[in-house]
Formats: sequence, C-alpha cells, structure tokens
Amino acid sequence: MPITKDVQIGREVRIFHPELVNLYGCSIGDETRIGSFVEIQAGATIGARCKISSHSFICEGVTIEDEVFIGHGVMFTNDKYPRATTADGRPQGASDWKVEPTYVGRGASIGSNATILCGIAIGAGAIVGAGAVVTRDVPAGAIVTGVPARTNAPPLQTTADVVRVKG
Repeated sequence: MPITKDVQIGREVRIFHPELVNLYGCSIGDETRIGSFVEIQAGATIGARCKISSHSFICEGVTIEDEVFIGHGVMFTNDKYPRATTADGRPQGASDWKVEPTYVGRGASIGSNATILCGIAIGAGAIVGAGAVVTRDVPAGAIVTGVPARTNAPPLQTTADVVRVKG
C-alpha cells in the first residue's frame, strides 16, 4: 500500500507501519499519528495532533480539525446516493456523482466502528460512541451513541468537562 508523493505530511507525523497504509492526495497535520490499514483519500484533510486508529477509512471531502481522535475501524462516506452504474448501465465516473463534504471539529472523539454519513458536521469536543451511525449534525460538546446516533447525556461545556469524561 502506498504513500504517494502528493501527500502533504506535516512535521513529526508518525505512521507506525507505512507499508500498511494507503494515503494519496491528502493533507496530514503536524504530530498526527496514523495506525495500520488506514486509507486517506485525495482531498481529505487531517489536522495537527490527531490520532487515526487502525482500519479506518477517511474519504475525499472529509475535513478533520486538530486534536481529533478517530477510533479503530471508523468509516466515513462521501456520496448520499452511491451507485456502481448510471441509469443507462455505464460505470459511474467522477461527473456522475457529487462529493458531500463532512466536517469534524477540533478535539472531537469518534469511537471504534462508528460510521459517519456524508454531508454532516461533528462539532468541536463532541464524542461519538463506538458503533454509532451518525446521520445528522452533532453539536459541539454533545455525546451521541446508537443507531442512528442520538444525544444521551448533557453536552460538555468546558475543557474540564472533557477531561472529567476522559477520566
């Protein structure tokens, strides 16, 4: 699996097993850590001091701000209506679908095996529980879990609240 020459990698980025990732046309911020079997597609942006855990997929159109945690096996999507072919049976090309952008705010945490549908924003400091399917925007500081993801706790208000939740 390659790291192509067009990847913009910040200083002190750690890719633990570079031979086991697939990074192309993306931007990775300073001091970010990337685990094995991660794919980050062209047009995706990862901020500084993020942790991207193994087996995660970050597609074109995803912007992840600084200090975000992405758990193992997190999947992002970028097409609301995915199809293999057009109505007349031709394989779809780039002009046959639209990339829907997705945004993850600073300091958010996304638990393992969460699925993030496209066209949404996850606010700064929000927490998405493991296995959640996020189908709509998540406010800053909110804690969401389940399928579909719903708020199940009071929102975090301060950095001290975030530290308290993290233990």
